Amino acid sequence: MLDARHWPSTAEERAADYPCAKYLTGSYRSYFRAVDVAAPPPVVFRWLCQLKVAPYSYDWLDNRGRRSPRHLTPGAENLAVGQHLQIFELVEFEPDVQLTGVILPRAQRLFGPVAITYRVNPHGARARRRQRRGRERPPAVSLRRAGRATGVGAEAAPDPRIHA
Repeated sequence: MLDARHWPSTAEERAADYPCAKYLTGSYRSYFRAVDVAAPPPVVFRWLCQLKVAPYSYDWLDNRGRRSPRHLTPGAENLAVGQHLQIFELVEFEPDVQLTGVILPRAQRLFGPVAITYRVNPHGARARRRQRRGRERPPAVSLRRAGRATGVGAEAAPDPRIHA
């Protein structure tokens, strides 16, 4: 069965260190994505720099219906800590290897604390783009537990939606 948290990364990729982990202070859950790309690592990394320009996701949702550019935007490869990559602030990068961001406050209200690393690794004559996204878990407080704390509701029980 395909696990949506690890799609389609390998166990070795999930065990690797990613810079985003140091930007999350509480307990967090990791989500991994990996894909082989028929291009050398510097080309794949250059396309990751395009996240300064557009989300390259579901344009109708994430880009207000505007199509993400299909050609490289001159200057997008000029990275600096503090720049915005859509809903993330760039906190560190290594040219042609990785970029790491933390979620901006305006987006954190919707998604919670999130940090992300995009890493590009050589994979034969191609590249493998790996992504690790860490999202801090909300406190494991169910409505029942909150009710008990206030004297209203049933006995405390672990929230079944929270998994280790």
